[in-house]
Amino acid sequence: MKDEKITKSVRERYARIAKRKGSCCGGKGSAKHISKNIGYTEDDLKAVPEGANLGLGCGNPVALASLKEGETVLDLGSGAGFDCFLAGQRVGKKGRVIGVDMTPEMVEKARQNAAKADYKNVEFRLGEIGNLPVADNSVDAIISNCVINLSQDKKRVFKEAFRVLKPGGRLMVSDIVLLKKLPDFLKNSIEAYVGCLAGAMMQDDYLETIESSGFEDVRIVDKTYFPVEYMVNDPTAKAIAESFKISPKKAKEAVKELSTSVLSVKIHGVKPNEKI
Repeated sequence: MKDEKITKSVRERYARIAKRKGSCCGGKGSAKHISKNIGYTEDDLKAVPEGANLGLGCGNPVALASLKEGETVLDLGSGAGFDCFLAGQRVGKKGRVIGVDMTPEMVEKARQNAAKADYKNVEFRLGEIGNLPVADNSVDAIISNCVINLSQDKKRVFKEAFRVLKPGGRLMVSDIVLLKKLPDFLKNSIEAYVGCLAGAMMQDDYLETIESSGFEDVRIVDKTYFPVEYMVNDPTAKAIAESFKISPKKAKEAVKELSTSVLSVKIHGVKPNEKI
């Protein structure tokens, strides 16, 4: 797969989602249903502006990030702002939340959501998570939800995260990882890539990438098998089948076989304090 084609496809997919209700990792179930199944509470869903939750996540990083009042938080791949608004409530008026997303339509939607709910401590910036429009050593905590798997250069993403965190700052990401390798026809499918699957790394490689970027105390704090039915939506299965000239049934069955190999993980890491 060509890098430019993947980036274009991901951006186009999220632009379409921003303009309507939909989810990244499949089309089965409403955004509310998906979000409740991956860790959000009814109170979380009621606390954010209407239209902020698009069912795009694979976990709830805010719940595990131990955010404190007055902190500055950065969300990598902020979408319509769901996690940013939850974080904004945790850090309070003295705190600040910055959401970064590479899709103009998503940034515009998030800004509209912030304006209609009068979130003055939340802002959204257009940019790529591998080249963050954020100053060095400026944020206390970084969160991200099912977005880093879409990056083709995850090492760069974590290097950037390390750069913008303050010494002692922490990382809490929810993402998709694999316990065994994908079949080639899925690994080489752009449709499976934008569907949050083909870009996922093996679990151990993912952890090693974070550690090699400078983070300490890197550990999985929670994990669960990801509901694969959210990935195996009819449009994705049909597109994969057409691309590789196999039956939609075979494409669907191949992904379902991964039900014990696809994990949703919540990973913690810390940027070490500067040595005196």
